[in-house]
Amino acid sequence: MKLIIFAGGAGTRLWPISRSNTPKQFDQFFDGKSTLQLAVERVRDLWGIESVYISTNKKFKEIVLSQIPDLPVKNLILEPDRRDLAAAVLLAMLTVKSQGYTKEIGILWADHLMDRPEMFQEGLVIASEMMSKKQNQFVYFGEKPRFANHNLGWIKYGREVEFSNGITVREFREWKYRPELELCKKMYKSKVWYWNTGYFVTSVGFVLSLYEKYQKKMIDTLLPAIKDTKKLEKTYPTLEAISFDDAIIKHTKPSDAKVLLVNLGWSDPGTLYALKEALEQTKVSNVTKGNVYTYDTTDSLVINYEQGKLVTTIGLKGYIVINMDDSLVVVHKDNVPKVKELVGKLKEDNNLKRFV
Repeated sequence: MKLIIFAGGAGTRLWPISRSNTPKQFDQFFDGKSTLQLAVERVRDLWGIESVYISTNKKFKEIVLSQIPDLPVKNLILEPDRRDLAAAVLLAMLTVKSQGYTKEIGILWADHLMDRPEMFQEGLVIASEMMSKKQNQFVYFGEKPRFANHNLGWIKYGREVEFSNGITVREFREWKYRPELELCKKMYKSKVWYWNTGYFVTSVGFVLSLYEKYQKKMIDTLLPAIKDTKKLEKTYPTLEAISFDDAIIKHTKPSDAKVLLVNLGWSDPGTLYALKEALEQTKVSNVTKGNVYTYDTTDSLVINYEQGKLVTTIGLKGYIVINMDDSLVVVHKDNVPKVKELVGKLKEDNNLKRFV
């Protein structure tokens, strides 16, 4: 099986740690490793590094190759522009097909954490075996929810289809993206909803057949440019910016998919407070990095990237303090979702957009 790790996101919710030129998936924050490096580590031994592909923006080519030096150059898929996931997935599928492969493929992400990668590996093996029997389907990974997280997508499952090596395979029912908190609490209590990790296994041929059916214009535009770099540079930015879910997934039937129920200890440190939760020892403990001193402070993330400067806090509870060489943000955890809005405002100001 081939595996594509998508590493092209901008990570605006993690500003100012994550910038348009240095997104979060490349920050070596976790024992000196980036989440991209951790993502590759989790899968490289399953089918070999030659079966691992990385899809990213062209401007990140050198940083990807520096962090994953043994990645075959032909396995680096470079997006000429940001056009959302429908375009990125199509480019990846057409690239793999152009190299003569049309069978099982895993769609993975470069910005997540897992406590139990061995279960993830087992799930990929099970999904690959399922795909070898039936190519025209999606096999989704649903993570056992630890609480009613209304900032994530959720996946509803049906009756049990099979049980293999501690992992249950269920029928797929429906999605719900970022439900309202009260609804989310009911979903959590119902025990028939899992967190949607975004990982899935499918086949190249099946996905391309769906593009032919539902995104004919996109595939007809991109296909002639797949082996011509200059033509790709001109063509790719003209593609519609639309999510893969809206372009493809929403058109498929529930019977086209199955759900693996896993307990990976999975987390998506996609916001500043989620990053704190991923690194914390206890709920009230602080997470610090750099030259930092906290006093009478709890449940806070304090990071100082500025050399030769001391950052101190007094009496904070549930705060995020990020000090960079060129910027500083202080925000309470309840207002962390507004960081993305702030970044949008900065981009609109010609005097400030350089900080994004």
